[in-house]
Amino acid sequence: MTLQVGYAAMLEQFAPLEVLELAETAERAGFRGVMAADHFQPWLPQQGQAGFVWNVLSALGQRIDADLGTGVTAPTFRWHPAMVAQASATLAALYPGRHWLGLGSGEAINDHIVGQYWPEAPERIDRMFEAVDIIKKLFAASLAGRDTKHEGRYFKLEATRLWTMPPTAPPILVATGGPITAKRAGRAVDGLITESVTHDRAAQLLARFAEGAREVGRDAASMPQVLRLHLSWAATDEEAMANALREWPNAGLRFPKSDIRSPHELEQMARMVRPDDFAGRMTVSADPDVHRAEIQRYADLGFDRIYLHNVGRNQREWIDVFGRLVLPALRG
Repeated sequence: MTLQVGYAAMLEQFAPLEVLELAETAERAGFRGVMAADHFQPWLPQQGQAGFVWNVLSALGQRIDADLGTGVTAPTFRWHPAMVAQASATLAALYPGRHWLGLGSGEAINDHIVGQYWPEAPERIDRMFEAVDIIKKLFAASLAGRDTKHEGRYFKLEATRLWTMPPTAPPILVATGGPITAKRAGRAVDGLITESVTHDRAAQLLARFAEGAREVGRDAASMPQVLRLHLSWAATDEEAMANALREWPNAGLRFPKSDIRSPHELEQMARMVRPDDFAGRMTVSADPDVHRAEIQRYADLGFDRIYLHNVGRNQREWIDVFGRLVLPALRG
């Protein structure tokens, strides 16, 4: 598959109108496609935003021509899977062939707000795959003009259908950082999403995803394999590091963050992050070629869609530099 390098629109950092303007700027510079995550809160107070992803993507479809992906939303706690299916189907009906649905198992910072018990990771993952089953049922039945229902371990769906559907259901992708979930995704959905993983871990995830796909007679090479890549570029190395420490110390925290409930809680933890903590976890450099080489390494592993997130506020300058010096030099 041809390499597609897109723009990661960070609703945690930028207000909705600015996100629209930045995504337009990125498309003019050569970025193809936008992914945006469903956040109820930012990771850190200084990030300062948390726009509603479905509103922003709906508006964005009027401003750009490329793909619109949720990277990711969790159909498990704040949302019943049927509501995510309806939102996705409507977006795909507005922009046929341009929307893909990225799903995850949830993060407490977004999903605990509705006051439910927050389970351990294995239950969250099982909930996600049951939700995937419901969404797939709704998509298939609705396209066929019939109702469906579901009675499962975690969710119930009375007989119903989605009355607004696109000509073709949007592809479903699952986000994971673990090999077991990657293999289940290969069996169950249309593609894989990951982020914040080393090259070795990324290669392992792709291999397990391909293994799961083979078990059900599918070829992973023909399925979307998506990476959201965080980086920090600025005019100087010092500024790039300052941006990383101020805006995205998340990348320097060497432990899972799915159980953190508050931006203020993560802010306290982030005070421990030092420049050396980014080594091997996020590229921080003023040299565009250093970033190009890192992106290329992931592309060579097999990722066919890579969405870039420059963590600093210097978005327009970064978009211009990467549009001229990095994107044209990448090999698919």
